[in-house]
Amino acid sequence: MTSAPLAARLTAPRGPLFFPVTAYGPGGEVDLDVYRAHVRQGVEAGAAAVFACCGTGEFHALTPEEFQDCVRAAVEETAGRVPVLAGAGYGTALAVRYARLAEEAGADGLLAMPPYLVLAGEEGLLRHYREVAAATSLPVIVYQRDNAVFSPRAVVELARTEGIVGLKDGLGDLDLMQRTVSAVRTEVPGDFLYFNGLPTAEQTQLAYRGLGVTLYSSAVFCFVPEIALAFHRALRTGDDATAHRLLDGFYRPFTELRAQGRGYAVALVKAGVRLRGLDVGEVRPPLHEPTGDHVERLAEVIERGRALLEEAR
Repeated sequence: MTSAPLAARLTAPRGPLFFPVTAYGPGGEVDLDVYRAHVRQGVEAGAAAVFACCGTGEFHALTPEEFQDCVRAAVEETAGRVPVLAGAGYGTALAVRYARLAEEAGADGLLAMPPYLVLAGEEGLLRHYREVAAATSLPVIVYQRDNAVFSPRAVVELARTEGIVGLKDGLGDLDLMQRTVSAVRTEVPGDFLYFNGLPTAEQTQLAYRGLGVTLYSSAVFCFVPEIALAFHRALRTGDDATAHRLLDGFYRPFTELRAQGRGYAVALVKAGVRLRGLDVGEVRPPLHEPTGDHVERLAEVIERGRALLEEAR
């Protein structure tokens, strides 16, 4: 099933998909003023959509009240310029609750996270996502990763479900993705959306582009939007030379640094936002802050990436 308005706004985005971090104050409380500034800066920089309170936004660490406050703030700051999608997860009952909170806050869609911990079969997973999709009028994108991995047959069933409009892949099995895209294209009429949702998705986006998957999440956009925009533009125009230069000089070193610590897919991004001058606070437990030498290395990687942009001018 395709929600035409949202699908049309996401199909050919002018910029990266923005997954803002959630800002915390000195005492660890959500800082909505700083969060608003972060979202506003991202939209003004050229984001095509805002995915609020998802993985990079520490969905797992937010209370329902904090979640709804952040989603509402993102909706208000975007003011309709770009769509706002919100995370929804945990078990079915809580996922439904978060979905309804997001709808009340004015979100345009949902990113449905894997159910909490359980290793369920496809029959149970399909029931879970169908119930989430039925709980609101919001279009739903299902996030495939970890304990929620689907066969092509199961994705065909998701695509036939009223309210489910896309699949975000955080697994990285390109053979599975190719078979999935083929099966849905063959059996379900209409446009079903696909997203590359791997950490630092730019690192694999050339391969996903070969499958016809042009949408991808960009955590890097949080702290170096100019690099993320240049890479996105290179992909859109077929400028593989620029894409390779940024992959070699920025994205690969960043990805290798990210691999130095668990939880760095969020914590290192948040450190990057702070390095660029916006104090979004630290991550909440159970995540932890990057070491000092890793933050120094991150600053060097950022400067190298920016220098590459200057050299290309």
